[in-house]
Formats: sequence, structure tokens, C-alpha cells
Amino acid sequence: MIRTALAVLFLFLASIQAIATEAGWALLRQGGQVVLISHANALGHDEPADFNPASCATRRNLSDQGREQARRMGALFFARAAPIDAVLSSRYCRAYETATLAFGDADIFAALDDFERGSEAEEAQTAEIRERVMGYTGAGNLIMVTHPNVIEAVTGGRARDAEAIIVSRSKERIGVAARIAFN
Repeated sequence: MIRTALAVLFLFLASIQAIATEAGWALLRQGGQVVLISHANALGHDEPADFNPASCATRRNLSDQGREQARRMGALFFARAAPIDAVLSSRYCRAYETATLAFGDADIFAALDDFERGSEAEEAQTAEIRERVMGYTGAGNLIMVTHPNVIEAVTGGRARDAEAIIVSRSKERIGVAARIAFN
């Protein structure tokens, strides 16, 4: 009895996620969306003690699983015919590698760099990202590859590794319109 109930619950939750994902793809096919993507799976949880922003050898980088997630992400955008106007990325290697493996090319947008919550950097970077998001008027989609902390600061919603957050925009607020997971 318990196994049956758990199986039914699992199927129900899986169908809800599938519906949410399809809603996200429908928005992306229309274009004009801004998508915040959390970098794919990376090794470790914190930057190494010898962290040097100018050297990928001293940063957390993508795992093999993360590289596969990034490639799958790009393939799905192509297969689902989601038009892309531009791809922007954090300077951090794990975000930039996610962007280039998925989409082939990316421009650096330093405001997408990771920061400590509650820091002065958070306030300045979040304001710059919000300005870019609110001012976007392209026909295709604007992709921004960044970090979970950044996505949470901008939208109020936390993202998992390799998850796309399609933002909702109103005069005063940026929120989460839909999510697509690439696990």
C-alpha cells in the first residue's frame, strides 16, 4: 500500500515538472525572453584557498557531468527551436564553459559573477543585471549564464545546477515565469 502511494506520488510530481518544463519551452519558442541559467555541475562547493580570478586552474570548474549537462542544454535549445539573440556569461570558468559548450560563444558580463550574499558587490551587480533584464527588447532570447546566488538575488528564486529560469518582468519586479532543468 505504501509503495503504491509513493509510486503514484512520484508519477504525479514528475508530470507536474514535465508540464512546467513544457510551459518554459513554449515561452522560449516565442522569443523575447530573458533566461538566467545556473552553471552546470561543478566540482566542490567552495573556491579553493589559492583562488585567483584570472586563472581557471585555481577555480572550481565543471565536472564531466557538468560538461555533458551543458552540451545537452545547447542541443535542447537547438532541437526545441528556441531563438537566441545573445549569450552573456559570468567571468568564472564554470559559467563561461557552460555557456560556450551549450551555445558555442558567449560575451562576458561581469555583473553575472558570483558574490557573497549581503555584500556591496551583490547590490551593485544585481542593479546592473536588473537594468539589463528590464531593458531587453530583442526578438530572440537573451541567455545569461551565472550562479545560483546571483539568480536568487535577482529573482527571489533559487536555481539548481544547470537549471534555466525564465524571468517574468513587470514595471517594478523581476520574478520566475518558468523553469527548465537540464539534469
